[in-house]
Amino acid sequence: MNELRKPPASNKLTDFTTLILAIGVFLLSASSAFATTKGLSQIVTPDLQPEGDLSLSLQIQDKRIANPYELQAEMGLTKWAEVAVFRGFQPDEWIFGTEIGLLTKEPFLLSIGFVNWSPHLNVDPQPYIEAGYYTEHHKIIVGAIHADYKNEAILGYAYDFNQTWRVQVDFQSGSENSSTIGFTCNVTRDFQFNPAIYFSNDDPRRIFGYIVFTYTFHLWGSKEENRAALTKEVGHVAGAK
Repeated sequence: MNELRKPPASNKLTDFTTLILAIGVFLLSASSAFATTKGLSQIVTPDLQPEGDLSLSLQIQDKRIANPYELQAEMGLTKWAEVAVFRGFQPDEWIFGTEIGLLTKEPFLLSIGFVNWSPHLNVDPQPYIEAGYYTEHHKIIVGAIHADYKNEAILGYAYDFNQTWRVQVDFQSGSENSSTIGFTCNVTRDFQFNPAIYFSNDDPRRIFGYIVFTYTFHLWGSKEENRAALTKEVGHVAGAK
């Protein structure tokens, strides 16, 4: 029986660096016109994926945050409902989430849903409720989520400089969660990347890295209306743990 061997740490670092550089070169080679802005780092947000839009994401993060390599598909089913599926590899898992908009007309937003449901690992869904106040530049988010046996607070803020650049912070209570700071850059109207730094609530000196790359396909509905909606968005069903 052959022995399973882990690759040397230097090889892992080289592979990871190569992946990041390859994605970065690909993104930077695209046009930056008509970019849109969406996405916070850790928390769920009360705005919805536009109807008919499918976003595919590659999420790479410290294993102390969550599954270190994840793929995500997020689909806007209607103007008031969306679903998301995460595929993790270390460990092997499938994670599901959904969001329903109760108030969807800005500046006031209100939504409910659940995240982090993993039947494969016998993990129960985590229901949440969130409210948002969205203006052209400022996005404020407050809410609560029931995780395991306790309720946790959700807070978030984002500032949109324009349709290309955003800076953002968020927080979820609980010793196993974090405070984050990061930014979103839209290289094109459909391509974006969002790096962030996580500061553990348990010990703020514990700092973790995170980055996600996203491409959005417009499958049905008015493409121009969807793009107009995307310029106002912060994020959706996010943050599988």
